[in-house]
This record gives sequence, C-alpha cells and structure tokens, in this order.
Amino acid sequence: MKIGVILPLGEREDLGQPFPYTQIREMALRAEADGLDSVWVYDHLFYQFKDQDPSGVLEGWTIWSALADATSRVELGALVLCTAFRNPAVLAKMAVTLDEVSGGRMILGLGAGWHQPEFETFGISFEQRVGRFEEALEIIVPLVKEGEVNFTGKHYSAPNCQMLPRPSREIPVLVASRQPRMLDLTAKFADSWNTAWHGDVSDIAERRAEMNRACVENERDPSSLEVTAGLNVAFPELGSTPDNVGDASKFIAGTVANVASGLREYAEAGVGHVICNLHPLNAASIGRLAEAAELARR
Repeated sequence: MKIGVILPLGEREDLGQPFPYTQIREMALRAEADGLDSVWVYDHLFYQFKDQDPSGVLEGWTIWSALADATSRVELGALVLCTAFRNPAVLAKMAVTLDEVSGGRMILGLGAGWHQPEFETFGISFEQRVGRFEEALEIIVPLVKEGEVNFTGKHYSAPNCQMLPRPSREIPVLVASRQPRMLDLTAKFADSWNTAWHGDVSDIAERRAEMNRACVENERDPSSLEVTAGLNVAFPELGSTPDNVGDASKFIAGTVANVASGLREYAEAGVGHVICNLHPLNAASIGRLAEAAELARR
C-alpha cells in the first residue's frame, strides 16, 4: 500500500493566510526525503461557509506544477481537480504536459466540485454539475490515455481533438465519489476510486460495498478498480489537534505505533493508496508519518 500526505493550500487560522509556497515546498521535499510515496494538492478558489468570513486558498494547479519540478521521486496527486473550473480538453492538455514535466508521476484526480459559493463568485455554472462532469470525463480520459477523442455533448465539445505530442503513458485517473451516479461514473471511467475522510478502517466498509455494486452494475470487475482512502491522522504530542481527535471513526491518532497499526489495517483491507490529512501539519508530523509508514510495511 502506498502512503502519501495532502499538502496545505488553504488559509491557516494562526497565520490569517495560507502557508507561503516555500513552506509547502519544504513539506513536499520532507515527505519525499523521509520515504513517503506521494504528495497531494486540492483544488478550490476560496471558501465561504455560512456565518463565516471568506477564507483564501492557493490555486491548486499552479502549486502542483511547481512541485512537479521541485520533487523528483514522489507521485503527485490531485484530490481532486474540479473539472468545471477548466475546459476539459485544455485540462487534458495541461495534464499531459505536467506528466511530462514530472517524469510520469501524476495521478489525475477529478471531481465535479461541491462548494457553490466559489462557482457563483467566479462565474461558473453550478447547474447540472454531474452531467457536466460526465461529459468532461468523456473528453479527458481518452485524451490522457490514447491522445485523441471525438466528442460533442450538451455542455462540452472536443471534435477530432488530439494531444500533440501524444501522452507518453496512460495517465492514471482517480475519481472521488459517494453518490450513486458519481459511483457509476467512477466504475465507467476511473483507474482509482477515492473515499474520504476516514479514521478507523471499518468506517469505509459501507461505502466500499456501494462502489463494488456500481462496478458490478457497470459490468466491471471491482478488483480492477484501485481503492484509495483519505485518512485523518493526528499526532497530539506534536501540537494542537481538532476537538474530535478522539473519535476513532474520524481519526487515526496517537503514537507512531498507533498510527502504524491503523495504516496496516487499511493495507490488509485491500486499500491501495492512503492520503493522510495530518494534524498538526509540520516537518515533525511528516517525519512521524514516515516512521509509521515504515513500521506498517514490516
């Protein structure tokens, strides 16, 4: 099982702004040097929750591109890119180029988006999100795997579109999904499925059963779809952690040995890749996670 860490792009309460890129880069390099398998970015434009002031976030693709050059070994994942934010054929072109820059280390995570305020503020339609997402997949997946597509839909078109130069490999596509229609699209188009955010491994059983049913209904062998999981992981000794850190359904928390045990259970359950949301997130916690990962693999 591969073990990675999601990097912080959003505003920090203690800073009143996101970490500067230099610190994000340092975290990615620390994860790589300590032996973790992957680093991940997410894709938001800003956050606006009810009765709260808006908060900022760095644009994910730009950070992703910078990390492709800064790092040399770790896989680079997106959890996940909102296909509504970019023309799908252009997004595919960007992905093929970034995969070249990274030396074939991309995991192209895709999703439909969910945070309505950022759609509205940036002038992006929030209507028929899943229908738009389906058409985006119809375009993106063939382009990043075979390098060509001929598609005309209600929302998007890519008539006789080609990637020139063609992709040097079939770029792996991950889809994050939970609702029935999104699970169907995952079964049809994705190499990997993501479920998040979890603590104890038993928390994913119901969702995984739903994904397996979607595979069967779409005439796909469930074993051909890699299962990935986003985990909340906390090392309370290293700093402040959320109030619900003691809820085992939400967090794997405690010592290196505790976290290693939790990670091992995911491996034994057949999960192929876990993406850890670390609390606190700093060099020390990344080092602890790397220790837990090494211990879990023994």
